[in-house]
Amino acid sequence: MSGDTLPQRYRACRQETLVRVAGLSDADLTVQSMDDASPGKWHLAHTTWFFETFVLARFARHWTLFDERFGFLFNSYYETVGERQPRPRRGMLTRPTLDEVLAYRRAVDEGMAALLDSTPAPAAASLVELGIQHEQQHQELLWTDLLHLFAQNPLRPAVVPSWVGPAVVAASADDWVEQRGGIVRIGHSGPGFAFDCEQPAHEVLLQPFALAARPVSNRDWLAFMADGAYRNPLLWLSDGWSRVLAEGWAAPLYWRGGTREPVQMTLGGERPVNLDAPVCHVSYLEADAYARWAGKRLPTEAEWEHAAPAGGGAVWEWTSSAFAPYPGFRAAAGAVGEYNGKFMCGPYVLRGSSCATPAGHSRASYRNFFHPHLRWQFAGLRLAEDRP
Repeated sequence: MSGDTLPQRYRACRQETLVRVAGLSDADLTVQSMDDASPGKWHLAHTTWFFETFVLARFARHWTLFDERFGFLFNSYYETVGERQPRPRRGMLTRPTLDEVLAYRRAVDEGMAALLDSTPAPAAASLVELGIQHEQQHQELLWTDLLHLFAQNPLRPAVVPSWVGPAVVAASADDWVEQRGGIVRIGHSGPGFAFDCEQPAHEVLLQPFALAARPVSNRDWLAFMADGAYRNPLLWLSDGWSRVLAEGWAAPLYWRGGTREPVQMTLGGERPVNLDAPVCHVSYLEADAYARWAGKRLPTEAEWEHAAPAGGGAVWEWTSSAFAPYPGFRAAAGAVGEYNGKFMCGPYVLRGSSCATPAGHSRASYRNFFHPHLRWQFAGLRLAEDRP
């Protein structure tokens, strides 16, 4: 999609969102399964609100808001834009209906088509590109949140009945990619889109290290479980052990059946665990404990980016790096400056992409980030170790 024109990329992005909810009902897309997740219908409306608020309302002549109430309902966290529905109560929005939300999308798409056909100003084009990237993030969140919702249903329904799952791990557990270290350059520079948190490019000093040639597999994780790792406090950070005790962690999220016949809830419904696929839906706290159990460590994000595993994408990979500003970081001006910078306190960085990431959305410098206890993302890990 990167080689297409801006109008083509816009249309393709908006269509992909609809493809991801094809066959789902108003009920499927209204319910909220937990505070950290959002209903599918809210994702459909929020991404539309983004284009209406930041592009059409500013750059489209004579644009009239589709519904003035939607600003309160579908703002996410933009304090400078106004008040909003509390995130934990988004699932209370039985109205507007799905049909009304889809009508909202069509109206905004018509307005955007007219604006894009008129060769918008560079400032408008830049915000459209940001909106496309923003919607691609929500496309992944759509599946992430719907999977969590459907996992609460005893029927274990499929979000995507045709889902085939991530590719299996090809490399041996003993294969490592050696790195000499030294001064390397990371971060985004040059042409192409990048979020502000990926910039500026800068130099870092790396000590010699090695990165595993593949992410940790389900087979590897079963050995971790069978060795009693979820019962061994010596392997865990304090926050991790507290979660193990308080929430009864004993396996990755969505697993059942213990170590003998494990099954896992997937986008295609509940299926036997594929032992040779990357382990998925584990928290940073679990990833850190696994690395300690294996006698290794998690890579820093600079190490990960420098080594940039080729062919990755089955799962996001936890790093040991906190989500913090790069030297010289400056948040974007205006309300969109709230997009990343204000979250640089507490989350850890994940690198790569996942089987749920839209095509063309990932790059070596991409910095995903989540709080260390969260498990419902398509997140796994890749090990690293020091070299003399």
